Amino acid sequence: MSDAITFNGVSKSFGPREVLKDISFAVPTGGAYVLLGRSGSGKSVTLKLICGLLKADAGAILVNGDDITGRDSNALAPIRKHIGFLFQSAALFDSLSVGENVAFPLRRHTNKPDGEIRDQATAILEKVGLAKEFQTMPGALSGGMRKRAGLARALAMEPAILLIDEPSAGLDPITSNEIDQLLIDLHTNQHATLVVVTHNIPSARRLATRLGFLDDGHLIAEGTPEELAHSEHDIVREFMKSQQAG
Repeated sequence: MSDAITFNGVSKSFGPREVLKDISFAVPTGGAYVLLGRSGSGKSVTLKLICGLLKADAGAILVNGDDITGRDSNALAPIRKHIGFLFQSAALFDSLSVGENVAFPLRRHTNKPDGEIRDQATAILEKVGLAKEFQTMPGALSGGMRKRAGLARALAMEPAILLIDEPSAGLDPITSNEIDQLLIDLHTNQHATLVVVTHNIPSARRLATRLGFLDDGHLIAEGTPEELAHSEHDIVREFMKSQQAG
């Protein structure tokens, strides 16, 4: 099986602060890779490097075999069409209805007629349980519904790779489980490659085929949930014992 994402010796700093230090890992096509670590350990930075929102200072990043290191926005555009990104905040356009938020990537990146775009957006909203919310404005949504709407927009272009930043942050346990199940269904039925950042260990155990643990800029552990639960590193073992959501 080929790798959808590969990091080879990637480093990233912001001024004097080294966030990632010589990071290397690979995510197989169709895999579900969960990144763990304390706040500020570089997890969200890693997601932004994968889709080119940030650029690495050193090393190489490959997406489906294409080296994206140093590419500008125009050169990244064809690759980004195959990547969906669910931000922690859902990052919806507050001036657009839920349906038009989902339709936005289709209007921007395809030449499909308006009716077809609306039908496709409606079908995606139905998939995430928001079929009746096409005309609803984002400000009227609950936190869980905003997360679902953000996921729907991330799915609009039928991405082969889905990057998810803290899918359960701020959600109650029931809603968090529902979001997890949507991601599991997407991974299972559409064979999408998932890269998930989370502090929610029960969620990580449900979602991951493999986990990585970042600490002080280094990837100090990789493996299955069971392997990380028995890691040589105290911090990894303690993290894996946590039952806290969010």
